[in-house]
Amino acid sequence: MLKKQSVLSSPRLVELEKKKQKKIKTKIIIILIIFFLVLLGISFTSRIPAFNINNVIISGNKIIETKEIKDVVETKIAGHYLWLFPKTNFIIYPKNKIKTELKNRFKRIKNIFIDNKDIKTLKVSISEYEGKYLWCGILIPVLRSNLDNNKCYFLDSDGYIFDEAPYFSGSVYFKLYGNSNLNEINPSGSYFLKNNFSKIIEFKNTIEKLDLKPTAFWIDENREEGNFSISGEPGISPKIIFKIDGDYQKLAENLQAAISTEPLRTDLKNKFSSLLYIDLRFGNKVYYKFQ
Repeated sequence: MLKKQSVLSSPRLVELEKKKQKKIKTKIIIILIIFFLVLLGISFTSRIPAFNINNVIISGNKIIETKEIKDVVETKIAGHYLWLFPKTNFIIYPKNKIKTELKNRFKRIKNIFIDNKDIKTLKVSISEYEGKYLWCGILIPVLRSNLDNNKCYFLDSDGYIFDEAPYFSGSVYFKLYGNSNLNEINPSGSYFLKNNFSKIIEFKNTIEKLDLKPTAFWIDENREEGNFSISGEPGISPKIIFKIDGDYQKLAENLQAAISTEPLRTDLKNKFSSLLYIDLRFGNKVYYKFQ
C-alpha cells in the first residue's frame, strides 16, 4: 500500500498533473479571449449605421396623435443591451416591449403590427377601437345639469371601455350607467357587463323596432336589474325594467305582446308622457303604470 501511494505521488506524476491543469487554464483563457473578441466584433457590427433603425413610420391611427406613438417607440429603442448592442439594430430591436408599452399607454389601440419596411425604417401600423356607446359612471337620478357633468368614456361594440370621451350634447351616443366592477376613476381597459352586453344591446335594438326610443341604460346598485330610459333622461323619464340575467328573447316577446294589447296600446299612444314604467321582471306577466 505504501509503495502504491509513493508511485501516485511521484514527482513525475505531480509534474504531469500540473502541466495538464495549466493547459486547461490556457484553453479557458483562449476561449474567453475569443468569446470577448467575437462579442466586440458583433457589437461593432451591430452599431454600423446601415444596420440600425433611424426612421419610424406610424400608420392607421385616426384619433391618437402620431407624435405620441412615435415618442413611445423611439424611447423603447433608445439605449443598448448590456451597454454593447444598440436597441435600434433591425434584428434585435425590442418589438414585443414596444407593443406592450403602446397597449398600456393607449387603451384605444386595438391591434398593433410592427415590421421593418427596410433595414433602417420601422413601420408601426395600428387599428383603433371605434366608439359606439358611452359609459358615464354611476347614475344618480338628479337634474339634467348634473347628468351633463358626468365624465363619460367610449365603448366599442363589445362593451370594451377604451378612452375618455369629450362632452356631447344631446343623444349623439347611447349612454350606459352603473358600476359593474369597474374602476370609476379610470375604467379604460375594462368591459361593461361583459357577459350580458351584447344581449342588452340586442334588446335595445328590439325596443327601437317597437317604436319606443331607448335613450340610456343603467343597472341598479346590486347589478341585478337593468333599466332602459325611453324618450327622455335616465332615471327621470319612462323606463323599462328587466332582470339582467333574464331570457332576453322572452323579454322581447313579452314586451311586444304587451304593447300590442289593449289598453296599453292605446294608453301609450294617447298619454305616453305620463308613463312611469313597464316592468318585465315577472315572467310572462307585464306590469305598467301611468301617473
